[in-house]
Amino acid sequence: MSRTRIHNFSISLDGFATGEPQSLEAPFGHAGHKLHHWMMRTQYWDPDGTDGVDHAYAERHGPGIGAEIMGANKFGPPGWHDDPDWKGWWGPNPPFHTPVFVLTHHARPSLEMEGGNVFHFLEASPAEALETARAAADGQDIRIGGGATVVRDFLAAGLVDHMHLVQVPIVLGRGVRLWDGLEGVEGAFDVETVASPTGVTHLTFTRKAS
Repeated sequence: MSRTRIHNFSISLDGFATGEPQSLEAPFGHAGHKLHHWMMRTQYWDPDGTDGVDHAYAERHGPGIGAEIMGANKFGPPGWHDDPDWKGWWGPNPPFHTPVFVLTHHARPSLEMEGGNVFHFLEASPAEALETARAAADGQDIRIGGGATVVRDFLAAGLVDHMHLVQVPIVLGRGVRLWDGLEGVEGAFDVETVASPTGVTHLTFTRKAS
């Protein structure tokens, strides 16, 4: 059976995956791009970037993925559902190249874009969304793309098979925290850590065999 995977999901030392407030001008709130500088310096992001350990982790994001599930706040800023012309942050050819299932309380028709990107808008539980995405993934894996609330909900439901987190050495102090309500969740996983010379720590959670 296909797996559910999370990749390149960055959190601060105090556990926040985004700052606040989110807006059209500031998608990650007061955090800006601080959580993602490690990735933006790699060849995965920039052909002139580095090819070290950060690149090796970052490039695992895409292979083997047949569908993505994301939350409403990843698709757009607060209020995007009131704008019928809003098509996401990514321009006419988003970087997913698969069916994408956006979890939202505001249903709208599916949106087909360039590069094999088709956005579907669902009001569904994690288990229901995963069943729908799995049917569309054609045997490949499903990526849980975030944000933090969606990742937390899938972890709480026991629906994550593989998770790559990147702990970035900054303190945000406020925003949306990943770990709230997940006490002891690490017990379901084998956990490996790799420290990068850039200062970030890569944490890989692989669900233990039952």
